[in-house]
Amino acid sequence: MKRRVVVTGVGLVTPLGTGVEKSWNNICSGVSGIDHITRFDTSDYGVKIAAEVKDFQTEDFFDKKAGKKLDLFVQYGVAAARMAFDDSGFQVTEENCGRVGVITGCGMGGLPTIEKYHKVALDRGPKKVTPFFIPMVIPNMPSGHISMDIGSKGPNLSLSTACAAGTHAVGEAYRHIQYGMCDMVVSGGAEAVICGLGVAGFSSMKALSSRNDDPQAASRPFDKDRDGFVMSEGAGMMVLEEYEHAVARGAKIYAEVCGYGLSSDAYHIAAPPEDGEGGVRAMRSALEDAGLAPENIDYVNAHGTSTPLNDKCETGALKTVFGDHAYKLAVSSTKSMTGHMLGAAGGIESVFLALSVHGQIAPPTINHNEPSPECDLDYVPNVARKMDIRAAISNSFGFGGTNAVVVMKKYES
Repeated sequence: MKRRVVVTGVGLVTPLGTGVEKSWNNICSGVSGIDHITRFDTSDYGVKIAAEVKDFQTEDFFDKKAGKKLDLFVQYGVAAARMAFDDSGFQVTEENCGRVGVITGCGMGGLPTIEKYHKVALDRGPKKVTPFFIPMVIPNMPSGHISMDIGSKGPNLSLSTACAAGTHAVGEAYRHIQYGMCDMVVSGGAEAVICGLGVAGFSSMKALSSRNDDPQAASRPFDKDRDGFVMSEGAGMMVLEEYEHAVARGAKIYAEVCGYGLSSDAYHIAAPPEDGEGGVRAMRSALEDAGLAPENIDYVNAHGTSTPLNDKCETGALKTVFGDHAYKLAVSSTKSMTGHMLGAAGGIESVFLALSVHGQIAPPTINHNEPSPECDLDYVPNVARKMDIRAAISNSFGFGGTNAVVVMKKYES
């Protein structure tokens, strides 16, 4: 017998604000968090825009000494997890700590710290590299520090599956609870790689938008004039909990997680197959796991990166999975406002999905001014929509051909 899994806590650090209320209000209001890069001199760069987190204060979450030992992606992850755990109202004790786990996703780890200390080693010698360098940059440090922060002693895992990492982490957390390995898991994704090396690398792949003259209009998923994604950063964490466990302690419940699917394209290191076949299998697997028919889904938080190929392929995959019902779906890409947070995207979008189901509102796809001929679904253009959302899915597709889908439905006792 599979156990039911619900969302009982959420936390966000995004370019739209630190904290769930600020981020979610801006998402529903169609506010963009994209602007010109301030982290480094972009004079020699063709891409000069990104979605930076601008209101995050390290000292709000860590003392000065501790903060200096943590790369920004770890700080974001721990801060978002702390918000989610506080929101859940749960207390870890010696009796229950072994039943509480942490599973996080991260695409690239501490790239800014790698960049910084590579220069230190070249300019000042290897002895000037801090002993905290390795613990600062390895991708599993959010999960490790979150576990230490809350005192959980159950599974402690980190997944690195590029832009699908956050969704894979949420899905695996769901599985751990569903099959009885945990009663509660803190899960999501964290990323912070807006640095010279990171922007240079993605620019070389021709993956980024170069709409430098109008940053807030640069991310335009499914629009005819889309020209690439916008790099972003942040963290999204949630507390997943076994249903009976949550009810017994009177927890607030945002939504029920009811399905998870994953697949591989086995096609290309960066591009999806033209027919979106890998995404099709992941969505179908997630629906089967949830015990839902395609027509039971009302809303899709799309991967929707704003790249010409991804948006076309995802639209085609949705049509294959949902048939005629695809034209009745509300489909939106919150990346139009947040930019693409890489390994954190799925964690943040899973939080957005839970809030959509809880609040019965579909966020907009902003900058959707002229529909692309091959993207002809209802993308909730420019204005959020109050609507009946019985069940919804979130898609994440990553480099290496890895795909992840989670399904959530409106909570019913």
